[in-house]
Amino acid sequence: MYADWWRGFDPKEALWSGSLTFQQAVSTSAANLDENSSGKKFASYTVFKGKAALSIHPILPSFCKMESGASRINRNGSVMLTFFPAVGQRKYDYTKKQLFSLSPTEVGSLISLGPAESCEFFHDPSMKSSHEGQVKKSLSITPLGSDSGYFVNITVLNNMQKTTDRLSVPITKAEFAVMRTALSFALPHIMGWDQVLTRHPAPQASSKPRVERPHPDSEWER
Repeated sequence: MYADWWRGFDPKEALWSGSLTFQQAVSTSAANLDENSSGKKFASYTVFKGKAALSIHPILPSFCKMESGASRINRNGSVMLTFFPAVGQRKYDYTKKQLFSLSPTEVGSLISLGPAESCEFFHDPSMKSSHEGQVKKSLSITPLGSDSGYFVNITVLNNMQKTTDRLSVPITKAEFAVMRTALSFALPHIMGWDQVLTRHPAPQASSKPRVERPHPDSEWER
């Protein structure tokens, strides 16, 4: 039933309607896979709770060609956390989503988090620009207690709109185990190391096709 629910779920429709519904769901966590016309694939792990939901997905780095013909990273990869608030029973407002992008080092902090440990990150999306300080984000992961999981909390302070948004999603021990395993697998990919360490076959030099010349004796034997 878990797979059947996501097979009938269209994330584009949820985006356009502005809400995500939970009517067909049985589990509190889910993963979806979508392939658009360009051939790109999108996969996420989503946890739905009473007051908010949390979705995580990897973003791969982009490479650019150098004059030497080699490639180097042009834009770093990350893991994107998307929070969206509940607006009713098992219904979530995607238009009010809040995003928080984790760097490889921040991903490492989550992976290495102990049962009684906590961590916190602070971001300014417009840092080193004229809009620096207008929006400030903080993400904190704190233990639920009794080794039962964590609270994942995001706070977004918008000084321009004079608003402060806070969302909190409790993550069970099992759900965090899935996140930890997925993040561990994704880490070398968002760093681009998987592409660096993968051996690509060298292009073969073009050569003229070899023409087999028949032996004279075989011609006379026909």
